[in-house]
Amino acid sequence: MSQQAKSAAARKGRGAVTNRDGRFERFEHVAEDDGWAADGDLPPLRTRVLADTARTVIARNTSPDIPFDRSLNPYRGCEHGCVYCFARPSHAYLGLSPGLDFETKLFAKHDAADLLRKELAAKGYRCAPLQLGAVTDPYQPVERRLKITRRVLDVLAACDHPVSVTTKSDLVLRDVDILGPMAAKGLASVAVSVTTLDRGLARRLEPRAPTPAKRLAAIDGLARAGVPVTVLAAPMIPALNDAELEAIIAAAAHAGATAAGYVLLRLPGEVADLFREWLDAHFPDRADRVLGRLRASREGELYRAQWGTRHTGTGAEADLLAARFRAARKRAGMDAARSGGRPLRTDLFRPPVREQAQMSLF
Repeated sequence: MSQQAKSAAARKGRGAVTNRDGRFERFEHVAEDDGWAADGDLPPLRTRVLADTARTVIARNTSPDIPFDRSLNPYRGCEHGCVYCFARPSHAYLGLSPGLDFETKLFAKHDAADLLRKELAAKGYRCAPLQLGAVTDPYQPVERRLKITRRVLDVLAACDHPVSVTTKSDLVLRDVDILGPMAAKGLASVAVSVTTLDRGLARRLEPRAPTPAKRLAAIDGLARAGVPVTVLAAPMIPALNDAELEAIIAAAAHAGATAAGYVLLRLPGEVADLFREWLDAHFPDRADRVLGRLRASREGELYRAQWGTRHTGTGAEADLLAARFRAARKRAGMDAARSGGRPLRTDLFRPPVREQAQMSLF
C-alpha cells in the first residue's frame, strides 16, 4: 500500500488525502516516505472554527446557467469533507490548502443575521429569491452548535423574503418550524443532495455528511411539512456512482421530492489533483477508468468551465447521462424546476425596520 493510501486510511472522517498547497503559494510541499513513518493510525485532525469578518453577506452573481442572482453562505470551508467539492479552491484565497485545511479550518460568519438584516433594509434593495448554501453546506456539523443558519432564516421569515436552501444534511429538519410556514406562503423550498445510496461509498466520498438514509428521511420530513423538495443527484461520477442515477431519483420521489436535478462531476482548480489522490487511495483499480470517462465528457480535459455545459458536460456519454436523467425524472413524475414546480413569491417582502439615530415621531 502506498504512503498516500496509508494516510487516507489513518485520517478517519476526512475526505482529502493530503493538504496540497494552494495555487497562490510560493512554494509547493511534497510528502515523501523516508522510511520513518510509524505504523498505525495518525492522530485525528481536529476542526478549528475561526471568525469570518466579512462586512456583507449577500453574494451576487451574473452566471447565465445559475437560477439565482444572490446567495448567502454562513460558512467558509465545510466539515462534511466531500472530496469532490467544487468550493475547495476558495480556501487558496485565504492562504490555506484546498485539501485537509478546507474541511478542518472553517470560518463562521457569526454576525450573518445582523448583516443580512442591514442589507435587506437598504433603500435600494430589490427582493428576489436568496439561495442559502450555494457554495458550502449551511447545515454542516458546526451549525448544530452555532445556529447561524437558523438565525438567518429567522430574519428572512420575519420580512417574508423568499429563500431556497441547498444541503445534504438532515439537520435541516431542525428548522422545519420556520421553513414550513414560509413554504405555506410560497416563500421556501429545499434541495437535498443525494450522491449515492451506497452507505460505504458515501462514507468515503463524504465522510462527515449524513448517510443516504438520513437524507431520504430529510426529504420525507420536509415534504410532510409542506416544503417543496428537489433531489440533486450530484455529482454524477462516471464508473463510480453514475449507475445509481435512476435509483436515486426513484428513492427521492418515493420520499416526497417533487423535482430533480443532476450535475456531472466538476474538478476546478486544485480539486482535480485532490480527487486523483483520493481515487488512488480508495479505488486504485478504477482510477484511470473514472478519469478517462470524465475526459470523454469534458472535451479531453478533466474540467471545462464553459457556461451552459460545465454542469452537464458534452459528447455522447454526457448526452446519454442527460437522456437517462430525463427518462428517470419523467418516470418519477417530477418537475425540472428546482423550486419543485412553483416559483417563490417576492410580492410579500417587507423590509426590516432600518436603524435610525433618532426615533420617529409617528
